[in-house]
Amino acid sequence: MHTMTEESTRSVLRDLGIEDRNPGGFAGEWIGSGRAVPVISPLDGEPLASVAQVTGEDLEILLDRCRRAFLGWRQVPAPKRGEAVRSLGEELRAHKENLARLVSLEMGKTLRESLGEVQEMIDVCDFAVGLSRQLYGLTMPSERAQHRIQEQWHPLGVVGVITAFNFPVAVWSWNAALALVCGDTVLWKPSSKTPLTAVAVTRIARRVLERHGHDPAVCSLAVGKGSEIGDLINADPRVALVSYTGSVPGGRHVGRMVQERFGRLILELGGNNAVIVSDKSDLDIALRSVYFGAIGTSGQRCTSTRRVIVHESVYDEFTARLGALYARTSIGDPLDDANLMGPLVDRKAVATMIEAIEAAKAQGARVLMGGETLRLRGGCYVTPCLVEAPAGLPIAREETFAPVLYLMKYRTLEEAIAVQNAVPQGLSSAIITNDLRESERFLSAAGSDCGIANVNTGTSGAEIGGAFGGEKETGGGRESGSDAWKAYMRRQTNVLNFSGRIELAQGIRLDV
Repeated sequence: MHTMTEESTRSVLRDLGIEDRNPGGFAGEWIGSGRAVPVISPLDGEPLASVAQVTGEDLEILLDRCRRAFLGWRQVPAPKRGEAVRSLGEELRAHKENLARLVSLEMGKTLRESLGEVQEMIDVCDFAVGLSRQLYGLTMPSERAQHRIQEQWHPLGVVGVITAFNFPVAVWSWNAALALVCGDTVLWKPSSKTPLTAVAVTRIARRVLERHGHDPAVCSLAVGKGSEIGDLINADPRVALVSYTGSVPGGRHVGRMVQERFGRLILELGGNNAVIVSDKSDLDIALRSVYFGAIGTSGQRCTSTRRVIVHESVYDEFTARLGALYARTSIGDPLDDANLMGPLVDRKAVATMIEAIEAAKAQGARVLMGGETLRLRGGCYVTPCLVEAPAGLPIAREETFAPVLYLMKYRTLEEAIAVQNAVPQGLSSAIITNDLRESERFLSAAGSDCGIANVNTGTSGAEIGGAFGGEKETGGGRESGSDAWKAYMRRQTNVLNFSGRIELAQGIRLDV
């Protein structure tokens, strides 16, 4: 068993409203007439609780109620919607410790990372509260006398949020906090691997909405298989926007379904993120950036560092020092603060990692260290793996959702940038350098082709103030900060004529 006793685990679950058997659907009331599926902790292979899946009939009820809730929610003034989101952030603060513990129990990331994930939810609520008074439109001059042009933004509708296991609560908040202040309602389909955290957060949101006198179906939930419940959400015209976080094949499938009905899409898909380590870098900064980027969340972040492209003159020193860090990595119970790395999410993830390492060796790469499975209390533990690889290694073009890091050499910055960009994914990237010209070159139009490009910090750990997302097979979507809110609203252009006569644009005469 993990360091939490069984009684302390039950205390966490009770505090968050998690019972032995939980209905997986909510839209003002809880439903779930499908099969009850046990949720297995990757820490020790033991069940935490079970969640009753929603059926297609259940989803019809959920969607109808979520849609009806939108009709009222859209008329609530945006600053009032912001007050509810502010209270949501306060409620998350009150439950931060236990919600973080549940994230660790259900998903396997270390408690320090789980606490950071819940803090991210709180931060994006704070951001959204300010945003609720800043949903700005524009005014534009008209070519016609005594006319005015303006644009305004209106609520969009039901937003379907389909999230992945690796950030089981934060990604919902990136979407939900913004969607709520924009006047949308949210139907959340969480990963089937991490439904308990979704149930807990939905219970929190329900209390907040009811306290403010709003329909709790504003934040609805549907737990079920992606191929069943997810596809019903993707195909339903009542869902104005689908925000999908997951794999590239999954994103292609979702994209086809939603675009077939001309729905809106936010896709957050694969990442194959690289760090360029220059010969003009501070190697201490480089080592810390790469190390956390590679082992954080056991390599299961979409922004995890997958490749390191190191200048040949510092390659040997960097590799030796990184190997020493890897050798000291404490692996085990993620609720024990002494450990820097917890388990992978399940046995399938372990098998995928081992397969990738075998493929790398078959393709001519050399495993420097790691990549073993660990028998720790029946959990899904592995050692992080360092692989020396040629730049064009086929398996290194793929995203392996595990702590496998490919080390490559380069001679010129142009070569390093070309290697970095020569993968199908385009999420996060970084360069470690003290040379201003190198950093500016990396950030220029001819530099990194990723949605995120950092200097002297790693690929992971994005702040909520910037729009999050990437290019190419990453999907092109943007969530969280900057002007990502515009994706959750519909733009309307207005012409106002106060001249007392009719005049057409472009000088067209109207003689009646």
